[in-house]
Amino acid sequence: MSDLDSSSIANLPVMGEMAHQTYPSATLYVVATPIGNVTDISLRALHVLSLVNAVACEDTRNTATLMGRFGLHKPLIAAHQHNEREAAQMLISRLQAGERIALVSDAGTPAVSDPGARIVDAVRAAGLRVLPLPGASAAVTALSASGLVNDQFYFVGFLPAKAKQRENFLGTLRSVTATMVFYEAPHRILDCASALAAAFGPTRQVVFARELTKMFEEIHRCPLSEAEAWIKADGHREKGEFVVLLEGAVPADDENDAEADRILQILLAELPLKQAAGLAAQITGRKKNALYDRALVLKG
Repeated sequence: MSDLDSSSIANLPVMGEMAHQTYPSATLYVVATPIGNVTDISLRALHVLSLVNAVACEDTRNTATLMGRFGLHKPLIAAHQHNEREAAQMLISRLQAGERIALVSDAGTPAVSDPGARIVDAVRAAGLRVLPLPGASAAVTALSASGLVNDQFYFVGFLPAKAKQRENFLGTLRSVTATMVFYEAPHRILDCASALAAAFGPTRQVVFARELTKMFEEIHRCPLSEAEAWIKADGHREKGEFVVLLEGAVPADDENDAEADRILQILLAELPLKQAAGLAAQITGRKKNALYDRALVLKG
């Protein structure tokens, strides 16, 4: 799709359905953009981007490139993590004057581990309307291809960069039963894999989703014991943006939990963690993985 101006987008046959929809003025439109493959943008997003008076964006250069590929040209307003509060006030003034403004990030859904939340909060506090347009999300894309069977997920986002802070934070997640979703930068992916293995043990399943929807997309699932080796096996695996999914803890059996804890505490006083969990599993008949997770919590 190229060399399209706003009028040609509006005249696409499918856009006839838009005639029955309204796009109110004095509204902030939160627009999801592709996370990699440019053709993942929605027709509705293109329509709105052709209608708005201006686009508030994380990086004007990236957004100009994206819009240019669809023949769209709108005034761009820088709205990134370092100027969100100031940008919000300027956007509110324009919205109060009756303009339509689109809010986008460099990729994916704004305000989800990306700038935008403060702007949305300020616009709502000013009594103005915010209208979201659904679309690409790296977290949901990775979850859909993970095969981790769980009705719940817990979005964590980026882990702390410093090792001790990361270790302490992961310790608070050991009993989370939902699938956990992390974002990670390529230069920290090995540290992330190592920290997850140390915090959650070798048996938990982990999924690395790298460069989603792009040419070198890779999705790999393995136990945490194999995670570091998989990354090190190919130098390209320390490149690109990552979504990391971690299997949740096995839900506790409340009826037997107190007894299992008592047995674990006795064994942990005498044995290494892994052996204590294994022996407790034999005694109680509960799953070793669940007792290993519980032992990690008890050991602190």
